[in-house]
Amino acid sequence: MNALRLGTRRSQLAMAQSRGVADEVTRLTGQPVELVEITTYGDVSRESLVSIGGTGVFVSALRDALLAGEIDFAVHSLKDLPTAQPVELALAAVPPRADPRDALVARDGLGFEALAMAGGSSGPARIGSGSPRRMSQLNAWARALGREIEMVPIRGNVDTRIGYVRSGELDAVVLAAAGLRRLGRSAEITDFLAPDTVLPAPGQGALAVECVASRTDLVAHLARLDDPHTRIAVAAERTLLADLEAGCSAPVGAFADLLADGQTVTELRLRGVVGTTDGSQLVQLSTTGPLPGSVEGAVAVGRQLADEMLAKGAAGLMGERAL
Repeated sequence: MNALRLGTRRSQLAMAQSRGVADEVTRLTGQPVELVEITTYGDVSRESLVSIGGTGVFVSALRDALLAGEIDFAVHSLKDLPTAQPVELALAAVPPRADPRDALVARDGLGFEALAMAGGSSGPARIGSGSPRRMSQLNAWARALGREIEMVPIRGNVDTRIGYVRSGELDAVVLAAAGLRRLGRSAEITDFLAPDTVLPAPGQGALAVECVASRTDLVAHLARLDDPHTRIAVAAERTLLADLEAGCSAPVGAFADLLADGQTVTELRLRGVVGTTDGSQLVQLSTTGPLPGSVEGAVAVGRQLADEMLAKGAAGLMGERAL
């Protein structure tokens, strides 16, 4: 039996995510899977995600390899995927979502509020992140505490980012909790940033399994990894992002809670936020209703909340939206 070729970015985190999917595919189908490492533009560029466009920079090379027949399927972090799905490619599976929260790795084991109150050695606490969304919400949180922080733009892998804290160059960095868990580094987290305070990126914590749409047998095999509740939740979040006409480098947070009555999920609550990167202005809205029975229903929820946020002035807070 020929092995399926799984295309993955070369980063340690991407490899860990892809190995997990590969093992699950083999468990479900009995077919061996081999990883094919692919370098993307986002991996080699040291520029900020905003300056290089953000959307798609970690994805395009994998998609090119799919279309060229060099790999059979690819695994992406869902938050890296552009919101428009190419017709020739199928989003075959969205596996069960991992922890969607952001996480703080700070000096001296500090949480965010303690760090903001204490400050750094020579002024406000210096916190590293390459995400305008995180900068916006953390600056707003500090303002609410009557404090200031200094958000420092950074790039690099998990080791590089945490290294800034270990060396004393920064007081803290913010990373996705799911990534740290997948790398076995949860013990380094000093604070989990709850969605009640910091909304994650649309699709954060979820993976996307993609293949060529015409390979219907493979689509059906990979679909066995799909989690319908996760797919509905991220569809609502990503529609909100798309309808705000924002890319994955815009200061937009979104999270769809699945609310349960006992063991049964009955409702979906979608929350969204858009803000200036200094945190001085935020538009935050939410909507709660019955759990959509389809992706199309989730799309409608996301579209409705986006319209409400735009009516409240969200467009003016996103630097990359053409007004």
